[in-house]
Amino acid sequence: MSKQNRRKFICKTIGTTSALVALGQARFAHSQTEAKASSSPNEQMNVAIIGTGGRGGTHISEMLHADGVTISHICDVDEEKGSQRATQIEKAQGSRPEFKTDLRHVLDVPSVDFVTMATPNHWHALGGLWAMQAGKDAYIEKPVCHNIAEGTALIAAARKYDKMCQVGTQCRSSQAIIDAVSFMNAGGIGDVKFARGLCYKRRKSIGPLGDYPVPGNVDFNLWSGPAPYTDPKVTREQFHYDWHWQRLYGNGDLGNQGPHQTDIARWGLGLDSHPISVISYGGRLGYQAERDDSDYVDGGDTANTEVSIYDYGDKCIVFETRGLSVNDSSDDELNRLFDSTEGNKVGVVFYGSQGYVVQRQYDYCIAFDKDFNMIKEFKGSGDHFGNFVAACRSRDQKSLNADVREGHLSAAISHLGNISYYLGEKNHASPDELRTALKGIKSLDDNSATLDRTLAHLTKNGVDLDKYPVSLGLHLKFDPEREVFHDSEAATALVTREYRPEFTCPKAADV
Repeated sequence: MSKQNRRKFICKTIGTTSALVALGQARFAHSQTEAKASSSPNEQMNVAIIGTGGRGGTHISEMLHADGVTISHICDVDEEKGSQRATQIEKAQGSRPEFKTDLRHVLDVPSVDFVTMATPNHWHALGGLWAMQAGKDAYIEKPVCHNIAEGTALIAAARKYDKMCQVGTQCRSSQAIIDAVSFMNAGGIGDVKFARGLCYKRRKSIGPLGDYPVPGNVDFNLWSGPAPYTDPKVTREQFHYDWHWQRLYGNGDLGNQGPHQTDIARWGLGLDSHPISVISYGGRLGYQAERDDSDYVDGGDTANTEVSIYDYGDKCIVFETRGLSVNDSSDDELNRLFDSTEGNKVGVVFYGSQGYVVQRQYDYCIAFDKDFNMIKEFKGSGDHFGNFVAACRSRDQKSLNADVREGHLSAAISHLGNISYYLGEKNHASPDELRTALKGIKSLDDNSATLDRTLAHLTKNGVDLDKYPVSLGLHLKFDPEREVFHDSEAATALVTREYRPEFTCPKAADV
């Protein structure tokens, strides 16, 4: 990897209140001037890894293999996990990283050049924004933000402070997908205006809400951060991962797995804006049948079955989430495009006038003609972290494969779909009512056929649709420029969230 001049910022900001944010920004302006005279062309770069759980382990592995990079700091609110990771890193790189539980104490260290964020979703934006205000570049896992306003604030911070901000949608660095998109752009399957994203991935119940103690080694106040501080005793059985299915912290699988596929769909269709309308339908369904308990209530409050329709004018994206058993055999067309023996179907289908392109894996795509005959394969992975590190050295924002703006537009697809669902959560509808409502929705999909497949899937998984009906979300019109809903104050309110004073994510104009 070539080494070019690396700016070294001696900046100190915490940003826990508006006064400290303002002070940190003033220091930033001063330190940037000093840094230009002190950078070294052969400088070793120091990274701080924020969040060391499952995905954080991947960050550690990637940074241990990155050329010219030392893991100097790690941060986790779980003291036990953080200490274990520090020991693992010490054995691998020969020096022990300094461990902190509060990321503000890491961002206060001038020698840290960049951070990688592998925290729960609700911390992604604020942690990344604080990092850039403190003079650090930031690699932020998907979804880059927990809500739409946070994404816009991150873009503003990256531009204001001239920071590299890469999003963890690693498919942007996949050679297979790069080549497949180029193939479509060259007319390989004719005119392409519609893409279907799929997350057919089994997700078991997280158990009922209950008196489960927060692990004693976890600072729950810090863990909660920008989210409301709830009663720790009203939580989930598995503390660390199952926050994904509680909307205070996560975004369901539409916002967990979804940003990978929505990003590919938007990329392949050449869409560089938000949709102009959205509608979702679905629910958290089927766990009663699994438990053989008709009164069972799962502790999650995000949908495990969800279909969202996004109108972009002359183009369209549909995203389907299924969390129950995915061993269905009724999806004939999709079974032809995917390997029907794999069970899970996670990917994207592009529908062209002359065929299909299917993203099946992060490093594998395949093109079919209209008769489902394979016409071309695309293989090859990429180095997404390496792309980020190279950009940190070159200071070339345009060299990032997944700049924060791309991540924001793709994450917003998930947020918009969830907003529609949340506002219609109590709007239970029969199959006939759903069918009637969807006939009036503009789409390049066959809305009725997709609904029928979804209902058949639920029925096969034991869902009594009379007792546990599907919810019909609101059909919402969205202003892509202003990022507000034309006719719903309630929906616009969900573009952001209420923050605790110590952990407030500023608006884009205030970064």
